Amino acid sequence: MVNKILLSLQDLKPEYQKLWNRCEIRPDKLSSTQNIVAKIIANRPRYEVIEQKINVPWYFVAVIHNMEASLNFTKHLHNGDSLKKRTVNEPSGRPLAGPIKGQEVGYTWEESAIDALTMKEFNRVKDWSLSAQLWQLERYNGVGYRQYHPEVLTPYLWSGTNNYKKGKYVADGKWDANAVSAQIGVVALLKVLIKEANINIQEDVAIG
Repeated sequence: MVNKILLSLQDLKPEYQKLWNRCEIRPDKLSSTQNIVAKIIANRPRYEVIEQKINVPWYFVAVIHNMEASLNFTKHLHNGDSLKKRTVNEPSGRPLAGPIKGQEVGYTWEESAIDALTMKEFNRVKDWSLSAQLWQLERYNGVGYRQYHPEVLTPYLWSGTNNYKKGKYVADGKWDANAVSAQIGVVALLKVLIKEANINIQEDVAIG
């Protein structure tokens, strides 16, 4: 059972803020990060549709989309499975509602995205400060790093930055201490997005 403190936003806010403050994008990852951000900004209107419907910030949706589906609009936001049918991988069997009759694919990207986000109750979130967003994003991917490998900061957030070197789950429940995530993590994307898209996210004062 996961220690409750590991999932407490108030306990973790100072940690997230300090990690953010010291975080720098690795020079060899900067160009890739900028390219991904350019694609995100180009598709901003699609992400804003989700924001308008369930009040989840468009850029929050976008970074999840990149991590789970490499910005592919034919894939489920839940896990990157094909939209032609319900998800197969964890979480499986989503969305619960059947696809709309006559659609060329099983689900639209928007239907899937809303299901993935409301399943995690992001539509009920009130605190969209920077630290709170990082907490929600880590929970979205899972707290296995924090619970079982606290010596490694989750690459879901920190890959591509000076806060991550190696160690990752190469499959569900399968840990490799020497594997290195090839993805650009959420934080690197947000660092560039904030500048390029003029996003204003409330930060917390780091303690200590």
